[in-house]
Parts: sequence; structure tokens; C-alpha cells
Amino acid sequence: MMEMVAQYGHEKVVFCHDKESGLKAIIGIHSTVLGPAIGGCRMKKYGSTKDALFDVLRLSKGMSYKCAAAELGMGGGKSVIIADPKTEKTEELLKAFARAVDSLGGLYISAEDMGMSVDDINLMKTVSPYIVGCSKEYGGLGDPSMPTAYGTYLGIRAGAQVVFGSDNLKGKTVAIQGTGNVGYCLAELLTKDEANLVIADVDSDRVNKTAEDFGARIVSPDEIYDVPCDIFAPSAIGGTINEQTIPRLKCKVIAGAANNQLLTEDDARRCEAKGIFYVPDFIINLGGVTLGAYEYKHLPYEVAYKQIDIAFDNVLKVAEIARKNSITTSQAANMFAEQKIEAAKKGWG
Repeated sequence: MMEMVAQYGHEKVVFCHDKESGLKAIIGIHSTVLGPAIGGCRMKKYGSTKDALFDVLRLSKGMSYKCAAAELGMGGGKSVIIADPKTEKTEELLKAFARAVDSLGGLYISAEDMGMSVDDINLMKTVSPYIVGCSKEYGGLGDPSMPTAYGTYLGIRAGAQVVFGSDNLKGKTVAIQGTGNVGYCLAELLTKDEANLVIADVDSDRVNKTAEDFGARIVSPDEIYDVPCDIFAPSAIGGTINEQTIPRLKCKVIAGAANNQLLTEDDARRCEAKGIFYVPDFIINLGGVTLGAYEYKHLPYEVAYKQIDIAFDNVLKVAEIARKNSITTSQAANMFAEQKIEAAKKGWG
């Protein structure tokens, strides 16, 4: 396991155990060069500790890059509680995890992720100040859905600017994969720009509501890959852009809210070979972590929302790095973030 940690370049990985509550958790702190590491806590019943560690290492490194690109003055971290959120989640377990976070003295700031709820975060906040993403009565900045959608919307506009020469989305067709809270808000923003929407979701109630509210056309979750469109917006689960789906896509831009949209790095090259401009997800789905970072710094919602504007220019910068270095936009985004982290390290000297 130490080889895995060394491969991802982490500063610290903490294995947590509490006998009384049954807590088994891992906290990954990838980088604190730019500030305290921030990232959500995921509760999942992993097949093995190695699987859980892999998730922590991969996700926390991604958070370092996302925070660096967004200029939040924060580093990247992530944590997992190895438990079934439906059958093994208890108040004692959550409090024990909050104590583990608290013991790090602010080195890691935790938040909500898969298998966790705002109520869980509120409970943990009563134990440690190093928890963000709470409801407003607990000092939080509120629902991150619209801020996340807003960053994605800016990324779509920037992608259009790169490919079509204009960020005007009027008349452009956008296929949204996933109409959950973020996908719904994204549809709202795109409708205001008079884009044509095609949508899909595994939840019929959600997709029907989005279609009714914004006049979108519904297709099946599988059919969404075959829809002729200008922009494809993956806004549900990760890994949907892959060797099987890329040949089916009929778009010029991929820009969505989902994390880890590419199944492998080779998929960035496959997109490029097909003439598709891929907007790296961590460059634009920064709304949630921006809200969390600003909540931690006790800054208002309006200031956090304004910070998200950085997404548009960052897409243009990544596109230029890719062009100048003859690399994929995925590689360029990583380089962009790494340069910011390295610049901060040099500043220490």
C-alpha cells in the first residue's frame, strides 16, 4: 500500500479506527501547499481496504488540482468511511469520524460526498469545526447545486468559444446526461440562453420534471450517446466517456458536471482523434468545493459565487496549453494545476 501512496504523491494518509462505534476510515491528504486540504467524505462498503485506499488517493489528488485551478487557497483531500450507508450508518460512527478529522487540527476539512447527507454533516459539525457543507442554521452557505451548475455552464460557454468562435449558446443543442439537482439547475441556465435541450436520466420523475419546466426533449439513458448535438454534458456518474461510448457521440464539445468523466486517460486522446473538444471536469465543476472553502473562511455566498467565474478563463487557458504543447486537454488541465502548486512551493523559498 505504501507504493500506492508514493505513486500519487500524498503528504499524509491516515487510517482511522474506533472500536466502540465500529469506525473504519481513511483520510487522504494529497497536498497542503496552497492551504488546508479540503474534500468530501464518502461512505461506501468497499470490497477491500485496498479498494478504499485507491478511491481516497485518486479523489484527493483530483481535489488538489481542482482547488489549485480554482485559486481557492486550499489543498486537496478526501476521506472514506468503510461502511454501508443504508445499514451501518449511526450517530456514533459519524461522531467518531468527526473526532478523527478534528484530531488533525485543521489539516483536513471534510464535507459531504456519496453516501452522506447534509444532516450527517450537520451532526459532525457539532463535534468539529473542520466540517463544511452544513445547512444554513449550522453556518453553511446552502445548496451547492446551482453554483456547481453555474461553473459547468461557464465551461460549456467557454468550450463553445473555443470550437465555434462564440460563447453564444442560442440555438445550440446541448445533451444533458443526468437531471439530478445539478443537471436541473444546468438546464435552467441553458434555457435562459435559448439553447435546445435533450435530456436523459434513470429517474423518470426527475427527467419528466426537467422536461416540463424547460421544454427539453427526453431520450433514454442509452440513447443520449447517439443524439446529434453541439455539446454533450455528462452530469451524472463518472466514467461515461469511454472506448465504447466515444464512437457513438455526435458532438463537438464535451463539458459536464460529473466527476471523473473519462474512464481512462486514453479516452482524452480518443475524443481528440474524433474532433471533440473535451473540457476537463475539475476545471469547471468547482462550485461545491468553492462554497465549502468560502464557508470555512467565513466568507459570504455572493463572494463564493463570484469566484466561480474563473472557470471560463481557465478553460481558454487549458485549451491554449494543449495547443502549444500538442497534448490533450486532460493533460493540459493537469499541467495547469501542477504549475500553480509548483509556483507556490517555489514561493516558500
